[in-house]
This record gives sequence, C-alpha cells and structure tokens, in this order.
Amino acid sequence: MKFLQALTALDIIALAIFILAWTAYEPMLKAVARGKGVINTDMTVIRAAWMRNMAGRENKFMDGQLLGHTLNSASFFASSNLILIAGAAGVLFGGEGAFRSASSLMVLKTSSRLLFEAQIALVLLALARGLLDFIWAIRQMNYCLAAIGAAPDTEDKSLQRAYGDTTARLLNPALSSFNRGVRGYYFALAAAAWLFGPGAFIATTLAALTLLFTRQRKSPSAKAVGDLRRMIEKL
Repeated sequence: MKFLQALTALDIIALAIFILAWTAYEPMLKAVARGKGVINTDMTVIRAAWMRNMAGRENKFMDGQLLGHTLNSASFFASSNLILIAGAAGVLFGGEGAFRSASSLMVLKTSSRLLFEAQIALVLLALARGLLDFIWAIRQMNYCLAAIGAAPDTEDKSLQRAYGDTTARLLNPALSSFNRGVRGYYFALAAAAWLFGPGAFIATTLAALTLLFTRQRKSPSAKAVGDLRRMIEKL
C-alpha cells in the first residue's frame, strides 16, 4: 500500500505501459511477423541452413569458430550486465545517502525515497532478467558446440539434413535468448527514464518499442535478411 501511495496516477499509467511493452513485445512481434518479415523469424531459417551445411562439411572448424565468436559476445554482455547490476544495487542499497544525492539533482523527479528505490529496482530487474537470458544463451551455445563436434562423418544426405535441423533446434533458442538479453538493455534504459518523471518514462518506453519494431521490420538489415531467407528457400 505504501508503494502505491508513493505513485501518482501518471506513474501508475507509465509503469503499466512499461510492463505491457516489456512482456508483450515478443508475442506481438511474432503475431505481426506471422512467420516472415522480421529479422528474428527470418534468421531461424538462415541458421537452419547453416547447420545443414555444417553437417555436410568435412571440416567443421569454421562452424565452431563462428559459434565461438558469438559465445564470446554473450559472455561479454553477461559480464557487462553484472557490472551494471552491481552499480544499480549499490545505489538501491545505498540508503538515505543515495536518495539525498539523487534528490539534489534538479533533473531527477523522485518525490520520496520509496519511489526512488522503486525506480532503481525496476532498472535492476530489467538488467537481472537480461543477465539470466545471457547465461541461458551461453549454456545453450555450449550444447550446440558439442553437437557440432559430435556431427557424424557420413555421406548420407538425409542423415546430414536431419542432424543439421536438430542442431538448429539448439542454436535458434540459444540466439533467441541472446536477443532477449540484448533487448533487456533497451528496457533497462526505458526504466531508468522513470527517474526523470513519468512523462519521460512513457516516452522512452514507447521510443524503445518503436525502435525495436523498426529495426526488426524496416531496417536495411531486415530487408537483406529477408532476401537471404527467400534465396535459401528457393534452393
């Protein structure tokens, strides 16, 4: 009850918009895409083709190197998340001193210590969710590396295709988790905007959502990935 009393009506609306955007983004993207037209769905087809080619290659060193590079990127982001989480947690548990320091900044709009702690906690929650996604992505990529190393040396085309498709079922969820982790930065930034007031919170949340959708559907990369998918499907 104390938490709700610390919020204005606009704060509650802003928080509701954020939660809706954060939780509904992926289902909305899938509904809009209907299997095609966005980077995430088109890339599942491209990765499946990669894994089928991997299964038919005699030398799979390159495939392991490519996936290892992605694994290093996920590890870097996970480490960065830990640093940001430690910083946010330091402010959250900094007590009255942290609140007074923040309140002295004219640009910040925080009316009470309880509201300030809620604002920082939301940033921390977004970062923590991203960290968990990165950790799960790293684990799944390690499973995929094992699958690449275990690929049978066979001339049976049907077995190669089946093995590649099954390995893609490991790789695609791994990269989806990685994408969710990166997306967590967008929503962590939106959550941080709450410190500048509910109006800035709403605007930044909607801006992050628009940016994510635009990059998925309208960016040059989205168009190129869509063209690649269509080429692969014609083969």
